Amino acid sequence: MDSSALLVPAQPYPLPLTLEQTALLVIDMQNDFCTPGGWGDRKGFDVSQTQMPIQPLKVLLAALRRTPVTIIHTREGHRPDLSDCPPHKLARSRHQQAEIGSEGVMGRLLTRGSKSHDFVDELQPLAAEIVLDKPGKGAFVATDLDLILRQRGIKQLLFTGVTTECCVHTTLRTANDLGYECLLLEDCCASFSPEFHQISVKMVSTIFGWVTSSTTLLGAISAREEVSV
Repeated sequence: MDSSALLVPAQPYPLPLTLEQTALLVIDMQNDFCTPGGWGDRKGFDVSQTQMPIQPLKVLLAALRRTPVTIIHTREGHRPDLSDCPPHKLARSRHQQAEIGSEGVMGRLLTRGSKSHDFVDELQPLAAEIVLDKPGKGAFVATDLDLILRQRGIKQLLFTGVTTECCVHTTLRTANDLGYECLLLEDCCASFSPEFHQISVKMVSTIFGWVTSSTTLLGAISAREEVSV
């Protein structure tokens, strides 16, 4: 174990975490997925479920902003001309009464530049933090995320955001294949379906990485800081 690492209690076993080599991914905490009137709400999903990570994420961000952890916020959405939106994705959204690019109460759904596509007010990025726009579910596809992480020497990733089974899981699986160690913070993730969330969390701890809570992570960081004083 690296002497600079802290040992984070997790499932299936504790994970040594080196903060200088760690990035926090805040995945798609957008109005479209978390706010009444957004894409998810228009589709008939229960956005009260995807609002649940907001408060623990506020606490987590405030704490990690005082550490060497790199913070990256991702957004799913498309160019205003929808040239990067696959025809089948657009057709599916139209069929389900939540057409991508159509006008909603906060502007065009899942379209870059609209309030609907933007992050929820409580989790707006700081100027120095990285914002990554992505056209699909996974944050590594059609983006420079892997390049950014490798240039910064990042080897470990903290996963938060929505939805657990979709954009979070897709990104985490790819990260696992690319050689990153993946730690899912289960209280900082959510799905429109609690059942999907629970199954996805179990899959991570069984196959793809580690699972813990934000309070456990912050407790490990705080304990190490107390020892070093």
